[in-house]
Amino acid sequence: MKLQKLLQGVKVLQIHADLALDIQDVAYDSRKVQPGGMFVAIAGFASDGNKFIPMALRAGASVIVTAKKPEADIPYVLVENDRLALAIIAGNWFSHPARSMTMIGITGTNGKTSSTLLLKHVLENTLPAKVGLIGTMENMIGDEVMPTERTTPESFELQALFARMRDAGCTHVVMEVSSHALTLDRVGGVHYDVAAFTNLTEDHLDFHKTMDAYCDAKVQLFRRCTKGVLNMDDDYYLRFRRGSRCRLLSTSAHGEADLWADDIHLAASGISFTAVAGKERREVKLGIPGRFTVYNALTVLGITQQLGIPLKAAAAALATAKGVKGRIEVVPTPGKDYTVLIDYAHTPDGLKNVLSSVRDFCKGRLISVFGCGGDRDPIKRPIMGQIGVELSDLAIITSDNPRTEDPMAILRDICAGLPEGANNYEVIENRVKAIHRAMDIGQKDDIIVLAGKGHETYQEICGVKNHLDEREVVADYLGSAQ
Repeated sequence: MKLQKLLQGVKVLQIHADLALDIQDVAYDSRKVQPGGMFVAIAGFASDGNKFIPMALRAGASVIVTAKKPEADIPYVLVENDRLALAIIAGNWFSHPARSMTMIGITGTNGKTSSTLLLKHVLENTLPAKVGLIGTMENMIGDEVMPTERTTPESFELQALFARMRDAGCTHVVMEVSSHALTLDRVGGVHYDVAAFTNLTEDHLDFHKTMDAYCDAKVQLFRRCTKGVLNMDDDYYLRFRRGSRCRLLSTSAHGEADLWADDIHLAASGISFTAVAGKERREVKLGIPGRFTVYNALTVLGITQQLGIPLKAAAAALATAKGVKGRIEVVPTPGKDYTVLIDYAHTPDGLKNVLSSVRDFCKGRLISVFGCGGDRDPIKRPIMGQIGVELSDLAIITSDNPRTEDPMAILRDICAGLPEGANNYEVIENRVKAIHRAMDIGQKDDIIVLAGKGHETYQEICGVKNHLDEREVVADYLGSAQ
């Protein structure tokens, strides 16, 4: 592709290269540069791509794209924003695949994964649609599943994935859009047909510093979409509404909105409510327990309303949806009269939501097993300690993913937030032993919530990922006890 065509839409400050140059490849990792290729130097947080320009040139790069003017006499293009330039160049390179599909983005602290998977199911059962999905747990092209390492891929990989979806015949793309992806321009140049906001609670403050900055990062999604869906019950609803530049639909589980839930019923087997949109009322049933399931269902129904799908059809499709792995997932416990649930809750609000939801249908004691990740926002640790102890009959505080931190240091941070005089908790650093302890003391009608790992099948300790599937831990322990 000609350099001139690759640069369409990019804010260029200077060009010190031949625009007729035929570019053979695009890379932002100097180790992946091909002869005759373009190297986009990104000034990242861990390292500055500009330091690797000599390496890229030795590998055969024919032009450098950078936001820092090179001192050497080399072929370069000076751009205003290197990350945004990479995103736009990637869109040009892959011939803008997103433009040929209906794009749907969901953002928020909690509920994104469940909502995207539920929405994929509804779209496939109400439309002649093939749906691509991009999310925390996995990426999917129809029924094909591909692993993922971050919620939203880097812009070049994202555009490559869009291209695969387009070429495979996808009509719709449903994706989680993280605050990092918006701030770091991973979704730069992408326009969404519908965007939705689930909720906003404390998370990623090590990156955004303040809740307002975190909120404003997510609000950006509603400046690059045609229609939006906002959760009116969230404290940041008005800030989202003021910052949006699209046609909005509001949802609520507390009172009237454009789309709202009336006559809500919660049970261990799932939830039901009446969805109200204007004068239309439709019964909604979903076999996934928890009050937050009501909100996820409203998010999905709000998006389908914005897409013009009849409420009756969308509600009927939800009734056939299955639960999401690692989201209030019931683990088989044959021969036991207690219940074990696995949930990905790893934020204060996430933990509060899952424990509060389980309390709605728990007939016995609520036993929680939770921790906090290392190398992540330490501010939330004491908050999660307080929530876990206050909302559980017994809390077992343990390791999550310590990563490169000392596990015991993380546990001390968590315990710093415990209510004065609290005696309904134990600290067991080894997560497997903590799960065993919870199962040892489980009694009839108790519910044990294993929070934090969810769909993950590993535990990262000292920077090494060790296999740990909590479903296997439960099954193995029950098997050894027989």
